Amino acid sequence: MSDEGLDKLMYSFVVEDVLKGFFIQVPPGYVACVYDLGRGVLKKIYKPGLHLKIPFWQKAMLFNTQTLEYGISKKFNPDKPELLGDQPITATTRDAKKISIEGTILLRLDPEQIPEIWQSIGQNFVEKIVRPTIQSRIRMIAAKYSFDEVATIKRAEFEIATRQELERILYPRGIFVENALLKEVY
Repeated sequence: MSDEGLDKLMYSFVVEDVLKGFFIQVPPGYVACVYDLGRGVLKKIYKPGLHLKIPFWQKAMLFNTQTLEYGISKKFNPDKPELLGDQPITATTRDAKKISIEGTILLRLDPEQIPEIWQSIGQNFVEKIVRPTIQSRIRMIAAKYSFDEVATIKRAEFEIATRQELERILYPRGIFVENALLKEVY
């Protein structure tokens, strides 16, 4: 390798690993949370922009604070549980009929509670909290309605009850539920 090639390699190492280690670049729609080796997860969140951190001592993690679409459909790949979504949820109605429910839940993380989410739940909050809660609560609510009510007559009421129940469970954990929308009931 020539001296010029070695110089370029060293320069790229310095720029990539050292200089970028000083900065946290937070894009719009995200916030950053910092883990400090001495103090743990810091309570301060970093809003969009460029911020300083201590390289090798602090690690920054970006969190999406935009509205997230949790899709419940046949297209979901169960081999990738870290993805936001689920396969159709099976439930039993009040009149003892087995149903499958497809839909969309609109969620958003509360930026002020992200340090607590990262500290107490971790990065895979979808697998640990969101997915089991959605499955459980939709099954519970479906049991209160007959098949005809869920499929047609009281569809809007079912959506409202689902949103309210999910909000009751997830909001204290720092997750807003904006809406619960049914697509298919079969």
